[in-house]
Amino acid sequence: MATAQHHIRQLYTGRSRTARVFRYALVVFDTLTILYFITSITWPQSDHLARLDTGLGILILADLSARLWVSEDRWQECRKLYTLADALVVASLLLAPVVTDDLAFLRVLRGLRLIHSYHLLRDLRQESRFFRRHEDAILAAVNLLVFIFVMASLVFVLAFDQRDGPGAYVDALYFTVSTLTTTGFGDITLTTTGGKLLTVFIMVVGVGLFLQLARAILQPAKVRHTCPECGLNRHEPDAVHCKHCGEPLKIETAGTL
Repeated sequence: MATAQHHIRQLYTGRSRTARVFRYALVVFDTLTILYFITSITWPQSDHLARLDTGLGILILADLSARLWVSEDRWQECRKLYTLADALVVASLLLAPVVTDDLAFLRVLRGLRLIHSYHLLRDLRQESRFFRRHEDAILAAVNLLVFIFVMASLVFVLAFDQRDGPGAYVDALYFTVSTLTTTGFGDITLTTTGGKLLTVFIMVVGVGLFLQLARAILQPAKVRHTCPECGLNRHEPDAVHCKHCGEPLKIETAGTL
C-alpha cells in the first residue's frame, strides 16, 4: 500500500519524464472537460449525456481521491478552493442522472472546474520559464476567464434557460461581457431583482479583474524568487542582487543569445 501511494505521489509531484507526461495528460483532460462543460450547458438532457456525465464524474472523483490520498496534509488539501470546486463538480455530474429538477443549475456548478486550472498553473510555475516570466499576466487572464464563464452560466440559467441551443448561451456571454466592460448596449437586460443584483456584481468585480489584467500586461515583467535575506519575492528577470537589501540572488534565467 505504501509503495503504491509513493508511486502515485511521484506522478503528481515528481520530476521524472513519466510524471511530467502524466501531468500534461491531466492538462489535456481538464481542457477537454472544461470545453465540454461550457458547451453542454445548452444541450437538452438525454440518456447518452447522462452516461457521459457519470463517466466524467467518476474520472474526476478518481483524480480528486488520488490527490487526497497522497497529500501530506489532507485537511489542508480539503480546504483548498480547487478541491472544494472539484467536489461540487463531481456532485453535479453524479447527481444529474437522478435529479430531474433544475438540471441547468447543476450544470452551472461544472463551470467551477475552471478553478482547477489554478492547480495546473502551479505545475507550470515549476516547469515553464515562460510562465514564471509572465505569471502575473497569465493569472490575471485566468481570473478574468473564470469569472466571465461562470457569470455567463448564471445569466443563462436566470434569463435564457427557457431557450435551447448555443445561441442562448452566446446571448448570456454577450450580456456578461458588455456589462463587464460597462458598454451597456441595453439590447439585453435582466429585469428581476436578482438579475439586477447580479448585473451590479458583474460590473463591480469584472471591472476590477479587467483592470488587474491590463496592469499585469502593461507593467514591467517580474519573476517570483524569494530573497533569502529579506523575503522580497518579485525581482527583475536579470537581477543579480535584491533591490531591497542587496543580497545576491540566483534567479534561473534563459541566459543571453
